Amino acid sequence: MKAQVFRGVKQLSYEEVPMPTLEQDEVLVRVRVVGLCQSDIKKILYPLYDPPRIFGHETAGEIAAVGSQVRDWQVGQRVVVLHHIPCMHCDYCLHDNFSMCDVYKRVTTTAGFTPSGGGFAEYVKVPGHIVRQGGLLEIPEAITYEQASFVEPTNCCLKAVQKAAIGPGQTVLVTGAGPIGLMFIMLANYVGAQAIATDLLPSRIEKAKAVGALEAFDARDPDLVQKVQAKTRGLGVDVSLLAVPSDKAFFQALDCTRKGGKILFFAEFPDEVEIPLNPNVLYRREIDLMGSYSSSFRIQQLAADIIFNQRIDVEALVSDRYPLKDLSAAVERAIAPGPDTYKILIYPDRELAPKAQEVVTG
Repeated sequence: MKAQVFRGVKQLSYEEVPMPTLEQDEVLVRVRVVGLCQSDIKKILYPLYDPPRIFGHETAGEIAAVGSQVRDWQVGQRVVVLHHIPCMHCDYCLHDNFSMCDVYKRVTTTAGFTPSGGGFAEYVKVPGHIVRQGGLLEIPEAITYEQASFVEPTNCCLKAVQKAAIGPGQTVLVTGAGPIGLMFIMLANYVGAQAIATDLLPSRIEKAKAVGALEAFDARDPDLVQKVQAKTRGLGVDVSLLAVPSDKAFFQALDCTRKGGKILFFAEFPDEVEIPLNPNVLYRREIDLMGSYSSSFRIQQLAADIIFNQRIDVEALVSDRYPLKDLSAAVERAIAPGPDTYKILIYPDRELAPKAQEVVTG
């Protein structure tokens, strides 16, 4: 089968690899579409993992084979593949901190080499413990593979929304109107809140409004804080969600967040970044700082419900579709986005990619 193999920093090789072999309790899924995630991009661009590996984890596909001990799944079923499941009995899991669980962090879905997600391939193997513990979700007939591929990123964003306790009547600042920021706007509306977005690109500012933002501003606007206060009765937002790894965005959020409010770090910053902060700012204004990493097993079914019942319009987030052979070009597009670049989807079978782009690389 064909796969995009990570051979080193910024080195992807579209090559033939062996089809994964199944143990008795495993399932083989033919990948129909896989989302290109920022975490995939970081793994490709930086020396975080030893090659060779096959990344990709926002996967939707069709069951191609099942092991002899698998009872609840059949060949031909359309499924979302969740690439890691917590153990459910360690101290982290018992405190609902599933993403810190060692079992959770060991990604085991694989298309070969060291298990690393495996979605950037024609087929991916789902190990037994993920099959048994809810790591496969059947896709309803009315839902496309594209829509279904958003279950995992929806879970990640919804986890952050719940952790910040965003609810009806609140106002949320979303820094960055890329695909994650746009999803935050949609989810804020879903829970009854309103979002104010910031970005540097005029097209993304307009896109934020189009998907439901109360208002959207240029992040460089010198009157940003005053404009946010004007939308919040002079108080500031209840919660700020940092969807971009920018220290400037953090300080803007700090200025825009009301007394007693919250600031949540969602984007991962480079390790060398340090943010100097006078702790009295937090103390006197009672600002809560928090982080949210990855997904939560607890809200897995809710995230699926949101997608499968089309409670948010994830199709509005898709801007680019690439065949798997052009993954390198897709990564380049993601790190240097055009004015209308949002979510990028990858198709192992280019015949199935609606409007798939033939990309000429030099």
